[in-house]
Amino acid sequence: ASLRGGARPSFPGCQFLVGLAVGWGAMPKGLAAGPFAVLRTLLCLRWCLSQAPPRPPHLVVVLADDLGWNDVGWHGSEIRTPSLDALGAGGVRLERYYTQPLCTPSRSQLLTGRYQIHTGLQHEIIWPCQPSCVPLDEKLLPELLKEAGYVTHMVGKWHLGMYRKECLPTRRGFDTYFGYLLGSEGYYSHERCVAIVSKNITRCALDFRDGEEVAVGFENMYSANIFTKRAVDLIASHQTEKPLFLYLALQSVHAPLQVPEKYTEPYSFIRDENRRKYAGMVSIMDEAVGNVTTALKSHGLWDNTVFIFSTDNGGQTLEGGNNWPLRGRKWTLWEGGVRGVGFITSPLLKRKGVESYDLIHISDWLPTLVSLAGGHLNGTKPIDGFDMWKTISEGKPSPRKELLHNIDPVFVDPSPCGDTSKSTVPQSNYFSWEDSIFNTSIHAAIRYGKWKLLTGNPGCSHWFPVPPLFNKSKILSSDPPTKKLWLFDVVNDAEEKNDLSEQYPSIVKKLLSRLQQYYKNSVPVFYPDDDPRCDPAATGAWGPWM
Repeated sequence: ASLRGGARPSFPGCQFLVGLAVGWGAMPKGLAAGPFAVLRTLLCLRWCLSQAPPRPPHLVVVLADDLGWNDVGWHGSEIRTPSLDALGAGGVRLERYYTQPLCTPSRSQLLTGRYQIHTGLQHEIIWPCQPSCVPLDEKLLPELLKEAGYVTHMVGKWHLGMYRKECLPTRRGFDTYFGYLLGSEGYYSHERCVAIVSKNITRCALDFRDGEEVAVGFENMYSANIFTKRAVDLIASHQTEKPLFLYLALQSVHAPLQVPEKYTEPYSFIRDENRRKYAGMVSIMDEAVGNVTTALKSHGLWDNTVFIFSTDNGGQTLEGGNNWPLRGRKWTLWEGGVRGVGFITSPLLKRKGVESYDLIHISDWLPTLVSLAGGHLNGTKPIDGFDMWKTISEGKPSPRKELLHNIDPVFVDPSPCGDTSKSTVPQSNYFSWEDSIFNTSIHAAIRYGKWKLLTGNPGCSHWFPVPPLFNKSKILSSDPPTKKLWLFDVVNDAEEKNDLSEQYPSIVKKLLSRLQQYYKNSVPVFYPDDDPRCDPAATGAWGPWM
């Protein structure tokens, strides 16, 4: 009667009842062991289990380096990526997913959930000898997940600053770290050579750490294999009492172009040597991701895992990458620089085997993952990302309508197209009111709905076909060198071929106003001069010097 009336039954504790359900151990005094007692216990057990909160999922984020739009099988690439293809096909492929055009900015926005204009990192990357890192008053994703009860591990490329020990991954929320601190290095030597201009020397030194200690003994071992082994070992040894957060930031497929020869042999048909080596590098990366997911399954974690794969920016066409048919490349604000390869897969998804065309940004992972973890954003600064779980898992409309790609008032293109005369600060040839709203000589881009506005010099503006399939290495932009403003409908014109700025002046005006609002609320660029004290001559390894 009390059950029908809705009152909470007064039963023994749930843990004891689980024991009864398993073995019908000794009954407490006063509780009969007959059939009614068994039924009563089972009803209570069912009620207890229905009240138990779901276990927080394991969270695994794999970040590729410089992987281009046209470098994966499902985008029609000649490069074979069977593991990535299968994982994406079983989850949700993110076909309007955006990163930043460079390493440090994407990684900072992944771990802070904040645009780079709000952290001072809106210009280029953190170079080896710059006394800079993600501001220490920013609360990072692993810190938030630790507060939610997670064990946090990082393997691979950091590239968020290391001039002080306080900047290191193990001081920013990761329980363990194994990898390299700078932006690039040899895949076998794990060394980085840097010109220290003020000393007029080039210094080559090891950049490999296990925790905060220099890691030695890995010479002549390929980084993708080393990092995969560490990730698999962490998965195998994980104690499931706590949920796992694993951030695997692979070196692949950033330059230098190095890979075991057996991985290039299947690509003998690719005539371009850079592309052929790059294809082999993609293949070993694909194999590595497959090995990680196999480990998650074999050790019983997969059924409660959310697995995210993402590039950090578009492909670098100068080093074998390809973004065809998108315009531009790494370092640019064109779609080829910022539209990223990505997917999410998990048994926990309510829909699988679909493509998402919702607007999603790399800054959205922080609030999405913290929400999945049952955590909170207490202590963070205002977040620019959105919780995208229901959008991805259930197909609900994306809460994101707008995306700031960047505003960099001191941009200089480090690798301009060799056959263009575009200057860094083009002259105005547009509406008379444009610069009264926003200085359109500034390198900037913003997305709202289907519209994308670019100003200043967005970077190399050509299209780069796949080397083995076309005789032309690039298709030139016809834009005059003085042009400094573009408007595209990137939903229907992802290749950014048809500038609509003159047809839609009201849209231009609205987006320029939004850029100005962001610019007004941005923090100053923090891009300090190199510090010669970075010289690792005394230690033989790159690391903190202050």
